[in-house]
Amino acid sequence: MGSSQRGFTLLELLVAIVIAGVLIGVATLSIGGFDRGLRFEADRLAQLLSLAREEALVRGAPIRLEADEERYRFAIWRDRRWQPILDDRDLRERLWERPTRVSVERPDTRKVVEFGRDQVDTPFALHLEREGDRVSILSNGLGVFELRQETGK
Repeated sequence: MGSSQRGFTLLELLVAIVIAGVLIGVATLSIGGFDRGLRFEADRLAQLLSLAREEALVRGAPIRLEADEERYRFAIWRDRRWQPILDDRDLRERLWERPTRVSVERPDTRKVVEFGRDQVDTPFALHLEREGDRVSILSNGLGVFELRQETGK
């Protein structure tokens, strides 16, 4: 009259869950191959561009992005020259995680991202490229910044 219980022990279930988690993690990392660090940095930069745009309006002075393969920072037009913004913890100079190529496309062919005292800016596309991957920050000139990613792999 003894009934034998069938099923898994708690330990067996935990081992199965751990194995499934590891397999899902490996599969997630291998799919796509896109540089997530580049996407993260582009997202942060898009937020900082929005902040820089607002700061230009509040301060009543143009602010521009200055970037190269190693770093980026924001500068303000003061005393008839561009000066790095040093009094703002958000708009401070930052290093790229890894070398990153930066390029700008604008309808007026200027190669800078600059915000003035006007509510409407020139639309632009800011391209960040690293190891075959590319993320573009698209601005409509009205303060909306959108990310678009491409992969060359």
